[in-house]
Amino acid sequence: MLNNRQDYVIQTNDPKGDEGFGKGLGVVICLVFVFGVIQIAYEKVVGWYQSIVQWGGETAAFIASFWPF
Repeated sequence: MLNNRQDYVIQTNDPKGDEGFGKGLGVVICLVFVFGVIQIAYEKVVGWYQSIVQWGGETAAFIASFWPF
């Protein structure tokens, strides 16, 4: 038996939905980029702080080595 039924694929175009998805994806990508920049800046500041603290400790130990007592 032949079935004369035809199946159709119905594709709906939703330009506003596509535009909204694109904008949302763009916002997510921008947030990831901004958080990456913030993380790099934070790591730099923490590194500088640790270096300054280490330098200060070494300098204080050097100066204290001249103490006559």
